[in-house]
Amino acid sequence: MRVTVIDYKAGNLTSVLKALRYIGAEPVVTDSDLSLLDSAERIVLPGVGHFAATERLDATGLTPAIRAVIARGTPFLGICVGMQWLYANSTEAPQQPGLAHFSAGCTRFAECDQKVPHVGWNSLEVRGDSRLMANVDRGEFVYFTHSFKADVTADTAATTTYIEPFAAAVERDNVMGVQFHPEKSGETGLKILRNFLNWQPKGVAHVD
Repeated sequence: MRVTVIDYKAGNLTSVLKALRYIGAEPVVTDSDLSLLDSAERIVLPGVGHFAATERLDATGLTPAIRAVIARGTPFLGICVGMQWLYANSTEAPQQPGLAHFSAGCTRFAECDQKVPHVGWNSLEVRGDSRLMANVDRGEFVYFTHSFKADVTADTAATTTYIEPFAAAVERDNVMGVQFHPEKSGETGLKILRNFLNWQPKGVAHVD
């Protein structure tokens, strides 16, 4: 399966590409070639670092192109900052808008005696009938590294608690995001990436 991975010069590309190849995908990378989005069977937006880096998506014309392919039903997965970009904004870079597929915004963890950023392994609490989280059992661990988070809403597919409960995964129709790094989360992370590759609109059977 051909997966287009978006490079906005802030993503953890090497690990993501390695994980995708390991599970049988054929990833291609683009930082500005819109034709690779049009032909994509799946799109992945990795992310590491500051929310302000997503400005490059606007500058290269990738933002409206992504919006268009999402509207056509192409499955899209945002990872870490890539998930946060799916929201309207982040207090990390108030001047930089997100995609606003999800109307809420992202905020920093509250100040307390626990360390921020949140770095390490934490367990998942899967909610509802998320297809991205299919066959992920309650309490399975994944790897996080972040200071900003999204609140739990109706679109939240899995939660984690660190300082407070937050959205570990989000899903609405063909748009999905994970705050953790599936490419660094062992077998659980690979399971979630396989679920993304196998995702089909409801009522359509997957054929290997």
